[in-house]
Parts: sequence; structure tokens; C-alpha cells
Amino acid sequence: MRSAPTILHLDMDAFFAAAEQAAKPSLRGKPVVVGGLGPRGVVSTASYEARRFGVHSAMPMAQARRLAPNAAYLVPRFSLYRAVSEQVMELLGRLSPLVEPLSLDEAFVDLEAGGSADDSASALAAGERLRRDIRAVTGLSGSVGLAGSKMLAKIGSEQAKPDGLVLIEPGTERALLGPMPVRTLPGVGPATGDHLRRAGMTTVADLAEAGEDELVRLLGKAHGASLYRMALGRDDRAVVSERDAKSVSVEDTFDVDLHDRVRVRTEVDRLADRCVERLRAAGRSGRTVVLKVRRYDFSTLTRSETLRGPTDDPGVVREAAGRLLESVDTTGGVRLLGVGVTGLADFTQEDLFAQAAAEESAAAHASADQPEREPAGAESTVGHGTVPAGAAGSGGGGLAEAPDMPAERRFPAGHDVRHREFGAGWVQGSGLRRVTVRFEEPGSAPGRVRTFWADDPDLELSEPLPLVPAVAGQSSWPARRPKSRSASRSDREAGRSGGSGSGRARP
Repeated sequence: MRSAPTILHLDMDAFFAAAEQAAKPSLRGKPVVVGGLGPRGVVSTASYEARRFGVHSAMPMAQARRLAPNAAYLVPRFSLYRAVSEQVMELLGRLSPLVEPLSLDEAFVDLEAGGSADDSASALAAGERLRRDIRAVTGLSGSVGLAGSKMLAKIGSEQAKPDGLVLIEPGTERALLGPMPVRTLPGVGPATGDHLRRAGMTTVADLAEAGEDELVRLLGKAHGASLYRMALGRDDRAVVSERDAKSVSVEDTFDVDLHDRVRVRTEVDRLADRCVERLRAAGRSGRTVVLKVRRYDFSTLTRSETLRGPTDDPGVVREAAGRLLESVDTTGGVRLLGVGVTGLADFTQEDLFAQAAAEESAAAHASADQPEREPAGAESTVGHGTVPAGAAGSGGGGLAEAPDMPAERRFPAGHDVRHREFGAGWVQGSGLRRVTVRFEEPGSAPGRVRTFWADDPDLELSEPLPLVPAVAGQSSWPARRPKSRSASRSDREAGRSGGSGSGRARP
């Protein structure tokens, strides 16, 4: 514990939804839900306007639609979120060299290590300056907690939401934590919370009064002792700028259970390729290949195979994942597949051989690589059901794409487009080979809605625009994009938007 509140925790407010509201003037002040559109999609982020209806993260999208039927439901645009996140992390890096990102929108900062603060007054000034800079650079708001430990700084940022700052003076921890529910403390999930409640402990003060011996008896030595220290406000964890990843993995949930064994194997191969792409992007290799299969009845099976040495060869990972699949019964149907690699290293087995042999191996790997394949709908964040007659142009961002629409001409709800005549806009709805677009961009007034044929050659998907216009001579996005270490955080416009606009190619 520190004697000054020089540990800062930043948490961007409703990050994904707020970024969409900033990018789309017509959605500002309105309920926005970002997440997966399929029948099994879940909410990734809900704006504060949507939260008033009871919508929250990790909620099934179908339930969110029932609670807030007139909200705008949008597919995530991770390229935008990463770009904004890099702007925010760059601002944090100006405060200190010790920045510990937890996700795209959350990070700890050691202000003392950067000389930005050494007491309460300087820490408060640094936190307020950071909030101003974030709004000026990104147009978004973030909440800041300042304390003498990471745990309390995070609690402070939660109390500060939305768009606020809370400083917890060292020495006030016990009084602050005492009346809070036990779920406030890190590591206390639903199961542990229920266990403690049955033992008569519902607040942090109850944990402190129970004593370490009682908590160890209830929860085990490691967990009980750690929880007792936290209940007293003690947390000596340091801000760590780099943390080694223990695994790299990817997974997909399918809108419809897969029964065809060939299709299942195809999806496993595709996931293996994506996993290796992430592995190589991180400059790592791995020794153990892991396959995850969730079946129709929600039973989840995990199989693993350890190789003789670490690899980043997609062919090797595909073959290993295929062998693991052979040991799994998928006859009842598969709802989720995942492929991962653990036992990470900074070298591959081939690096241990002579340079000539390594070059031969690399050439062999290149020839073995398969061209990237588009998934047959499994990865799509757009539903594949029947589109109601007259759906296109209704303004519903959650409309399904026509099943026979070519993959390259699919327009996910909320994504950016550009039309040769009308300029920049975003997809408000699509279906029956039609695309409804609202033409507006960050900083503009709410735009008009027009509908086009999906094969209109003048209409194309485009990259997201910066949320804040660039200063003359400067780029709005960071010139150099560092590797993202997020863990990461899932589409329909309100019916009142309508499709009354008339585009040149309106059907």
C-alpha cells in the first residue's frame, strides 16, 4: 500500500456503444446496443440510455431486444475500437512508462513511476488532465479512480462512472470498504458470494470481522488469506507494463448447430488458421494444441495434444486439431468450436536447427499454407433467417442479410460505407439484396437515409472515420499501432428512423 494515491485506474464509459454514438450523430442520446446479431448473440456493450431499460453486458441479445425493442442494435467494429484504444493508451503513456492495459478500454497507470504525481493534489491534477485530454482527442469520456493500490483505484473508477473521478485517500480504506457487498472485492464471483452469504457474510466489514482463520476454513488457504487482506484494504500488487500471455485461442458460436462432420472439420481448420495468425502476430509459438467443443446439449469437451516442440506452422496446428476432433462425438450437433495453443515460447522448434535447414522448413511451411477461406456463415454476425417482406429500408439495423447474397457484398449493421455520389455513411439495415444507409459522419448533423441494391457498384464498405477531426498536419489515428493486448468485450436501428430517403439506386 502506498502513502499517496498515485495508482490510477481508467475505465472508458460504455466504450463500444459510446464510440458508435460519437461516430453516428443520429444515435447520440439514444439507446445503443453493440453485440452479436445471431439467435445466440450476446450483448457486448450497452449505452447508458439502453441500460435504463435493464440491458447490460453478457445478456442474450434476444432478451435485450425484448427489453429495449427500439434501441439501435449494431455489429461491433473492432478496427474502430482498437484505433481509439491506441489513442487512449498513448495518452496514458505520457503519464508514466508503467501502463498495464487490461482490455481495449481499461488500464492501470503508476503515476509515481512517471513523475506525474507524488501526493493527492498532483494525482488529482493528473487525473483531471487525463480526462480532458481523452475527450479532446477521442470525443469520448472515461472514469478515473485514484488510490494507493490497484484494487481501490478500480473501485474508485466504478464509483466515478459515468464521466467522473474519485480519489480514495490512503488511510480511509476500511471505512470505505466496510459497507460494500462482498462481490466488490476481486475474485468474489457468484459462487463464492453465495458461499459467504450462507455463512452470514454479506459485506466487506463482515469478512474483516470474521478473521483470516475463518475465511481460510471456508475458502481454502490461498483464497481465504487473500480475501482477508483485501477486506482490510491491503493490496500490494504492482502495476506491470508487460504480462506474458499464457495462451492464444479463437472460438466461434454457430447460429445453427453443425451436424455435418465435414463442415465441422472445415470450421476446425479455419479456426486453427486464425489461431496461428494471432500467434504469429504476437511473435510467439506454442507447444500444446487445444480443441474445445460445445455440443447441442451445452456439454463442453476439451481435448489437447502436446507436440515435440513449439510451432507456429498452420499445417501442424490444423493436423493436431483434426486428430483431437476425431476423439469427440459430434453426432448430436455442435454449437461452439474453439482452437487454442498453450505452452507459448518465443521460438519455434525449427529455430534450433541450422539456418539452411530452417530456411528449407520455412519454404515447406509456405507451400503448405492454405489460402484463407471465408466461413460458410459461422462467423457472420448477421442472422441468416428469412427477411420479412419490405424489410430493407425499414431502418432496422438488426435485419438479416439475404442468404444468397455474396459474402463480399454483405453489409453488417452499423458498419461504414462510402457511396460515390453521397459520400460517407453507415449501414442502418440490409436484407432482400437491399442496403439502407444513413449518410452522416462524426461531427456532422444527423443525415438522410437512402436505400440501394446491394450490388450497386457505387456502394462499398469502408474503413471507420476518426471520431475527432485531425489537427492540420497531424493524423487522427496513431501513426504506429502497437500490438493490442486486450482480452477483450456483440445490431438494429430504431424503427422510427425509417427508410424514406430516396437514393439514386433505390429499388
